[in-house]
Amino acid sequence: MVQKHVAVLMGGFSSERPVSLSSGNACADALEQLGYRVTRVDVGRDICQVLSDLRPDVAFNALHGPFGEDGRIQGILEYLEIPYTHSGVLASALAMDKALAKTVVAAAGVPVAPSLVMDRFDIAGQHPMEPPYVVKPVNEGSSFGVVIVREGQSHPPQVLQSADWKYGDRVMVERYVRGREFTCAVMGDRSLGVCEIIPVGSEFYDYESKYAPGGSRHECPANLSPNIYQKIERWAVEAHAALGCRGVSRSDFRFDDQSPEDEGLIWLEINTQPGMTPTSLVPDIAAAAGISFGELLRWIVEDASCSR
Repeated sequence: MVQKHVAVLMGGFSSERPVSLSSGNACADALEQLGYRVTRVDVGRDICQVLSDLRPDVAFNALHGPFGEDGRIQGILEYLEIPYTHSGVLASALAMDKALAKTVVAAAGVPVAPSLVMDRFDIAGQHPMEPPYVVKPVNEGSSFGVVIVREGQSHPPQVLQSADWKYGDRVMVERYVRGREFTCAVMGDRSLGVCEIIPVGSEFYDYESKYAPGGSRHECPANLSPNIYQKIERWAVEAHAALGCRGVSRSDFRFDDQSPEDEGLIWLEINTQPGMTPTSLVPDIAAAAGISFGELLRWIVEDASCSR
């Protein structure tokens, strides 16, 4: 049997480069153990030429952040006619834009928090909405640039006016939802299960909580009432479908369990290329569902295609 040649795309030049390298190398190691012929590609501006020379059977997209999961690398792979993993051009671009993704998912009937999109320089003098609220870059991942404005805070976050701000001028201001944080992995057209994320030493699932060893605990499956658990699963699958996602995705939710019934359950965002690092959520959720890391990666590789 001829080995399938898989090019694992990793690294790149976004803020999430270190995470992508960790994901990519973990995936490459596992794919080699499964018997695939693997080439590790640290993506640079010459990626078109590199892929043209390699001509792999599949490109495993382990890139994170801008250029890697916003439709641009997907467009290059379409042009080169190289089958690739995860979502296609349009779904990737939509999902990466948090504001557009919320609009599409809300139209499908999934509840989201009230929000508005603004230029960061317009949030200097007065609060754009009554605190508490969250300010987040529209096109970043891994919680980069997320600022929580607490109840009673007298002025908007001054970091938005700083010359050191590097996350773009377009930001989303979103009503802060108190409570617990959950995430749900979707594979193809089915849920793999719901996991509760419990940050250690942090109020929310920030960069350190995501990637530092011991930064968070993952409770898989989540300890929830069947009603809430099933709603999270259903809404994650509906968000995946509404945005046109393919392969594996992960939707994040907040749940204020002090609210009556399920009124406090809110969809936050979707990740079309979830991390595959040693501390990542999707491998944990898959394992709780009886799917090993190798089985998960094999499914992702065999699901690869163009025109996604």
